[in-house]
Amino acid sequence: MVKTPSIVKQIRAFKPLEINYAFQKGISYSQLSMYSACPKKWALQYRDGYKISAPSINMTFGTAIHETVQKYINTMYEESGVKADSLDLDEYFEDRFRETYLKEYKTNNSVHFSNSEEMREFFDDGIAILDFFKKKRRGYFSSKGYHLIGIELPLIISPDKRFNNVFYVGYIDLVLYHEPTNTFTIFDIKTSTRGWSDKDKKDEIKQFQVLFYKLYFSEQFGVPEESIDVKFFILRRKVWEESDFPQKRIQEFIPNQGKIKLKKARTALESFIDNVFNLDGTYKTTDHPAQPSKSNCMYCPFKNKKELCSQAIS
Repeated sequence: MVKTPSIVKQIRAFKPLEINYAFQKGISYSQLSMYSACPKKWALQYRDGYKISAPSINMTFGTAIHETVQKYINTMYEESGVKADSLDLDEYFEDRFRETYLKEYKTNNSVHFSNSEEMREFFDDGIAILDFFKKKRRGYFSSKGYHLIGIELPLIISPDKRFNNVFYVGYIDLVLYHEPTNTFTIFDIKTSTRGWSDKDKKDEIKQFQVLFYKLYFSEQFGVPEESIDVKFFILRRKVWEESDFPQKRIQEFIPNQGKIKLKKARTALESFIDNVFNLDGTYKTTDHPAQPSKSNCMYCPFKNKKELCSQAIS
């Protein structure tokens, strides 16, 4: 049996901070992303308490395929590759897909948000991803010298010590430790219809998510930043069958994660905190402006609620 390194044991045993929401606030990458796109939408949802959200088949699919891939990886590292290969991932995915949809259906006042034809299409796409993943897994994940640190590993830390009642909260999809080189790899699993374009890859706000993971994993666990690598692990639902170059169902993207880029990510989060919070952690009463645009308003839950946002583009 492979001996578990002490650093892996220490990180697994770490007890994250508990936030007292009676007077403390939790922030996340998704909040920064929302605020960057439209400060008004952030204010309505998080400060003013208009928690309006609608389930979608994309969210259902994303949750189910995430959990299925994580199930395989957990089994591979905690038991064996042979055991992982013996899992019936198709059945597991089908169960998670159905259960996740049912849960979201109930929270949606028992109103369907998809139909059988669309669900079949997404299900078949998931099976195609899993088939590719099982066949090509060794090209992405090796058991030689690697140890699983965690799945959905929590990060809870104060990113700006001036605001000691405001905490960054994140959950890392997957973290591996490579014992021979004493290095860590953080994976963020994404689902995408056709993969990330050059525009997606150049989007600094998207990149900030894994850069926050690198910064705060380092700080929370006392690991040098230079010992941590981060990457996006992107699962494509669709591939171009007639592409000049064969497309893979899995796309990896490693953003620039040097000192300058990390500083930019840290500064962006600190600026966000400074814009929306008082030093005691209460929300500022600032009038955060709307940024109406076709893309910002298309799926915004407030676009038809003129009493809340009069600038929305329908």
